[in-house]
Amino acid sequence: MHIDFYYLAVTTVTLASIYGLLAVGISIIWSSLGMINMAHGFTFAVSGYGAWLVAQNISTNGVVVLAGGVLTGMLSGAVIGGLAFVPLYDKPNFAVRSLIATLAIALFGSQCLLWAFGPRVKALPPIFPTGGFKFGTASVSYDRLGAIVCSIVLLLAMLAWMKRSRRGLEIRAMMQNPEGAALVGVGLRSTAIAVMMVTGGLAGLAAVLLSRTYFVSPFAGAIPLVKGIIVALAGGLGSLAGALIAAALLGLVEALTAVGLGGRFVLITQFLVIIIILLIRPRGIAGMLERTRE
Repeated sequence: MHIDFYYLAVTTVTLASIYGLLAVGISIIWSSLGMINMAHGFTFAVSGYGAWLVAQNISTNGVVVLAGGVLTGMLSGAVIGGLAFVPLYDKPNFAVRSLIATLAIALFGSQCLLWAFGPRVKALPPIFPTGGFKFGTASVSYDRLGAIVCSIVLLLAMLAWMKRSRRGLEIRAMMQNPEGAALVGVGLRSTAIAVMMVTGGLAGLAAVLLSRTYFVSPFAGAIPLVKGIIVALAGGLGSLAGALIAAALLGLVEALTAVGLGGRFVLITQFLVIIIILLIRPRGIAGMLERTRE
């Protein structure tokens, strides 16, 4: 079997950058709020519809469509935070309650999208110019290059914002010690909404960038949610560095599987990889999987 290493490298980087957006969002929510957001896939789906509505009614310009998806994701994140975190965070068994609440939001929201838009998939206009260039023996389209660049730029911007802004520092304080952050005056509710908006924006960006793979539909977020959780678990829930490492690793696994075995085996090989990782390192590559909040 011949493997084109240039093609493999480009595909791996593309998948890693987009899956990193989803996994980093899941990890940030877990480490700062202590909940697994099962409605992250719904945010992905509704962001696709937000971008589609912008393209239909405002402009087909790629930047405008991309902004529409990101803003819809941020709004969806704020609504989910208001429904699943604010009323529940100080209740017993918050992790379980919030998981059930976000799952209910995802199921109800998907049915609402189905009722409002119907079951037929929607297609977004091209976000980036057509054409491309050669990288070694691989052809790299501007669409793929744009997905890589946008993902990396937004991740770097988010990390810089978390490092330098007051709200970002409050989020980092909650990630390290939520009880201590509350004692020194960090507003848990407002900071939680900010977390949900930031991670919702990441999911919205991923939805638009993946619109050629996962067409806009009511249940388009199911597979991205599964893959985001796979990456987050493999990297270690709560570890941003681990999520990025796992995104690169599982992106490579997906590219190799698609070339060698076919696309239908991708999820199987990814689950095998995460099982092996968790058998060797139960906490994930760089995380705190077994640490739960009391």
